Amino acid sequence: MTPRRSGQLLAALAMVAPGRPLRDGLDRVLQAGMGALIVVGDGAEVLNICSGGFLLDAAYSPQRLSELAKMDGATILAGDASRIARSNVHLVPNPNVPTSETGTRHRTAERVARSIRVPVISVSQRMNVISIYVGDERHQIEPVPQVVNRANQAVQTLERYRTRLDEVTVTLSALEIEDLVTLRDVVGLLQRSEMVARIASEIEGYIVELGDDGRLVRLQLEELLGGIGDDRRLVVRDYFREEPGWKLPQALDALAALSNDDLLDLRRVAATLHLAGGVADLDSSMSPRGYRLLARIPRLPDPVVEAIVERFGSLQKILRASTDELDEVGGVGATRARAIKDGLSRLTEASILDRYA
Repeated sequence: MTPRRSGQLLAALAMVAPGRPLRDGLDRVLQAGMGALIVVGDGAEVLNICSGGFLLDAAYSPQRLSELAKMDGATILAGDASRIARSNVHLVPNPNVPTSETGTRHRTAERVARSIRVPVISVSQRMNVISIYVGDERHQIEPVPQVVNRANQAVQTLERYRTRLDEVTVTLSALEIEDLVTLRDVVGLLQRSEMVARIASEIEGYIVELGDDGRLVRLQLEELLGGIGDDRRLVVRDYFREEPGWKLPQALDALAALSNDDLLDLRRVAATLHLAGGVADLDSSMSPRGYRLLARIPRLPDPVVEAIVERFGSLQKILRASTDELDEVGGVGATRARAIKDGLSRLTEASILDRYA
């Protein structure tokens, strides 16, 4: 998996995606065999490092950008790239800011991006490439067919991971009903669901980079992702130990913050999430509270699920509860109690059949 891209970098990529006016202007610069240095932002922090040039304050157009690129200096655009603020500007960033670049234009672009945290675009005349700098991140724009190919490969990988995740989910459901769940089963499902989420995040980056050419990839991604986020949240809620200052949102954030290497370590995942049962023995037995299976019953509101779990405390007790006992829970009622009992019975039968068929 590729490193995660920050929100700032994704926003910058969206501005230069195919079909956007700024991308059209950059393509014109490349086609003309010229280079360019463009700062997207005209605030005081940008003006403080500008020297020379001239004030333009004209509406942006691809034609104007390509014409201005004939001059040696940098072009300053408004933050939304709707106007050209200045042109032929000499940029004077802090020379003490570290840079790994060697070319004058790219070195200046990286130092400006690291100094004032605005997107800086460098078009290389010699290499015929477009690079975007945002903070400490650098991204080189690739040809659309190459990005499409990467996106399609990522979608195929996501399909395989999703299939395996569905299999693990079915197995966990059956084990929960049979009261045979171990810590390894729970962590294994969470591990795979997080991997699926990370592959999906990578595809989202490709979709942003593709702009108008990413519609079909987005449709495939939306079809593959259905319900994954909710399932992951409910599994964590079923098993993690709530402590002072350690609630469900913190547990989910901690899972997302794990490095790719740590995510492959089941014990590290269990320890990070504070799962019930501890982390000493991955084969130790566990018992779910019942949030996930109750959420699969149609038209069962969240407050009712909360009340049922609070009343019975575990999935096994919920499964053994009679209709009258369910009826006694606030907000349930006789009709809903029968629907819950019937729904749990169907889920039990379906889960066992899916596992052993």
